[in-house]
Amino acid sequence: MSEQIGLFGESDQGNSNTNSSQANDVAARVTELHETLHKYNYQYYVLDDPSVPDSEYDQLFQELKNIESEHPEFISPDSPTQRVGDKPLAAFTTVTHEMPMLSLDNVFDETEFRAFDQRIKKLLGLTEQDTVEFACEPKLDGIAVSLLYEDGLLVRGATRGDGSQGEDITLNVRTIPSIPLKLTGDGYPKRLEVRGEVYMPKKGFHRLNETAKAAGEKAFVNPRNAAAGSLRQLDPKLTAKRPLEFCCYSAGIVEGGALPESHYAVLNQFKAWGFLTNKEMACVQGIDACLEYYKGLEAKRDHLAYEIDGIVFKVNRFDLQKRLGFVSRAPRWAVAHKFPAQEKITVLQGVEFQVGRTGAITPVGRLEPVFVGGVTVSNVTLHNMDEVERLGVMIGDSVIVRRAGDVIPQVVKVVEERRPEGAEKVVLPDDCPVCHSEIERVEGEAVARCTGGLICAAQRKQAFIHFASRKAMDIDGLGEKLIEVFVDKEMVTQLGDLFRLQVDDVAALERMGEKSAENLIRSLSESKQTTLPKFLYSLGIREVGEATAQNLAKAFGNLESIMDASIERLTEVDDIGPIVAEHIRHFFENEANRAVVADLIEQGLCWDDIEVVNAEDLPLNDQTWVLTGTLERMSRTEGKEKLQRLGAKVAGSVSKKTHCVVAGPGAGSKLTKAQDLGVEVMDEEAFIALLQQHGISVE
Repeated sequence: MSEQIGLFGESDQGNSNTNSSQANDVAARVTELHETLHKYNYQYYVLDDPSVPDSEYDQLFQELKNIESEHPEFISPDSPTQRVGDKPLAAFTTVTHEMPMLSLDNVFDETEFRAFDQRIKKLLGLTEQDTVEFACEPKLDGIAVSLLYEDGLLVRGATRGDGSQGEDITLNVRTIPSIPLKLTGDGYPKRLEVRGEVYMPKKGFHRLNETAKAAGEKAFVNPRNAAAGSLRQLDPKLTAKRPLEFCCYSAGIVEGGALPESHYAVLNQFKAWGFLTNKEMACVQGIDACLEYYKGLEAKRDHLAYEIDGIVFKVNRFDLQKRLGFVSRAPRWAVAHKFPAQEKITVLQGVEFQVGRTGAITPVGRLEPVFVGGVTVSNVTLHNMDEVERLGVMIGDSVIVRRAGDVIPQVVKVVEERRPEGAEKVVLPDDCPVCHSEIERVEGEAVARCTGGLICAAQRKQAFIHFASRKAMDIDGLGEKLIEVFVDKEMVTQLGDLFRLQVDDVAALERMGEKSAENLIRSLSESKQTTLPKFLYSLGIREVGEATAQNLAKAFGNLESIMDASIERLTEVDDIGPIVAEHIRHFFENEANRAVVADLIEQGLCWDDIEVVNAEDLPLNDQTWVLTGTLERMSRTEGKEKLQRLGAKVAGSVSKKTHCVVAGPGAGSKLTKAQDLGVEVMDEEAFIALLQQHGISVE
């Protein structure tokens, strides 16, 4: 090896032409080593078909390291030597996903899965006899990751985070051998985002835990936790030591190029460009074939080299995916069919009642600890008294505990034949266990609630925790423990009090120094500039989540309009029904709540209003339309969305107030009723012409 290096090193003599020739020789050898080592990596990690022994790879790898040591000017980001890890980070930075990383809806049995298939056929206007082509993939139990490539080079890796924002883990993903630093082949887009799952194979997981135990360290409870912990190490060298793999499952941003027209074809193209794809993936026709695939993989589950918790089924064709679209934060064209959760029997030792931020009283079962679904479960929610009564559960009972979807533990059944003498009935207390206010159980509602409101410390704490959370006001440094201290010491009693805190007051607390106090006060100040959706969500209005807050903000544009809106006006907003509208209306009718909002604004909380198109200026304002039959150029859902953009209200039935009915093939009773009432009827061709007349295209 030393002789080879010597050819290009200081031992060679000659003029500048000789030096230039030597440099060219070095560059050529480096390029050759890059190509060879990348090829060997691809064969080993992607194809699982190595063409040379490890010793041959190691020899070439060492040669490249030696050349780069002698000639650092030839070190490049895509060099195979650059996987070993960079310097430790102080913290992860935030990455905003250019295209949101959505979650998937779950189904847990054949009935739910067939219902998913029926919804797709209905939206696409297909018959019962028609079949849909599905791409099938094992649902790996790992961490969702986004990889961004520019001109074929890996430039960024990020976690999924909340779907909109994640953490920059570029240095860590570079250490994972199955992630190409440079794409192989050609034809890839100029900018390409590849999404997939980082996971830890079972063999590597067990080896990691054996090493930890030998060193007297705490072992990981399951491969997913091990993968998550490894991926979020601030020192990339630690990540490099962990046996992680990356398997791609979709594309995100694609610019300066094109991909194939189906999901399955895209994954095969990714494999050609150097990515690991799952060997178990398949493309099948129809729901019955999907179920056969599911049963086959479920039977193989325990023998796979990695953990899976179900199957992901996706409509294969992208044009159909586009027609089906999305609902809230999940696509309509894909679903995760989860495997039956693992179940274990244990004993319900007692029941305690917890108070949530909205005053909901939740019975929580204290279990004899049991290991199920990869974790030790000692507590389980019983949801509400209706559920307690449905289960017929008593304290002392043996119960079957299941991790629903392998995530949330729940009691699914009481083993009554094991009920001991002296088993106690679960009784809802009359008074709140925290503030001793009366507990109210409204007729027709399963949830009982404390009536104490802000005088209830539990609700205050939870209200503050929700208000400060990342998806709400995102107040860095204000965690649950600190909030509990503030509330317990009565430093805050309403939300606006947070912004009255002074550095000296906070610094005087135990374990809070001057610097920490200054950082918190600065975080509070910075959080004042927010957005209307985040502020609405932060208020903790019942059943107003992120999506509903977004819809409210888009529909009204400013807070004042939302606060003064009637129930009728609120129900005109997408995804808001009468119950949610009542929650919103009652919240803002409460003078105490209005006072809290006014105080927050007085403390400097602000946001930009959202521009809203005046409904009166829309061409179909105040008109009620009905869609019926099968539309051939779009789904009925797409038609509804386009009508709403023009200001129309789309109803499900025909009446005298109906302005027009769009009738496609197969229209039945609605068309007949429209004709009987003399309501205008329009076919799809005329409907498309109307849309185009008002500037709405139909692809």
